[in-house]
Amino acid sequence: MKKTTLIKTATVLVTIGSLALGARAAIMLTNTITGQPLDLAEAPEEGRDTEAVKTFLQTGVNIYNEKPVCLPKAHELFLSMCSGCHGHYAEGKIGPGLNDAYWTYPKNETDQGLFETIFGGANGQMGPMYGALNMNEMLLVMSWIRHLYKDDPKGAVWLTSEQRSTFKPFDEHANPIEPSDALPAQCGGTAD
Repeated sequence: MKKTTLIKTATVLVTIGSLALGARAAIMLTNTITGQPLDLAEAPEEGRDTEAVKTFLQTGVNIYNEKPVCLPKAHELFLSMCSGCHGHYAEGKIGPGLNDAYWTYPKNETDQGLFETIFGGANGQMGPMYGALNMNEMLLVMSWIRHLYKDDPKGAVWLTSEQRSTFKPFDEHANPIEPSDALPAQCGGTAD
């Protein structure tokens, strides 16, 4: 009985938080460590109403994965917000590596799980990022992390079947994508 009440309460909290965002989440988003529902209202207003955020809240899928036009801005955000702990190529430093098939938190192999960890934080020095990145920026950072994947594409469950068939594991020496401050409209911005 207690578990059912907790699940109903969590569902209500996620729904209320989603309504505050102007979109209703169809997925349950929970904190990676505590399992408590994430309060999406804690995220900045900016970046809540993009197509990518709306799609993510409905499906748990990041439409920015392997979207070439978004990768330069995704790279810039990763360098400024994540590389200090996770390394320039997500190889790991203070924080764990993010570019291979091993996940400290196994749920992070899905877009939903990775978002939950970025938004709500994790153990160690990984605090919640909702104060530093808006939700659209979190999806962009996630797309860069996914782009840096260096293992067998068969293990890249976040990719569509079509993306998986053409995905090339990351090679830091091959055709680097330069970071950019520009945020194209297709990536939630106004710049073209």
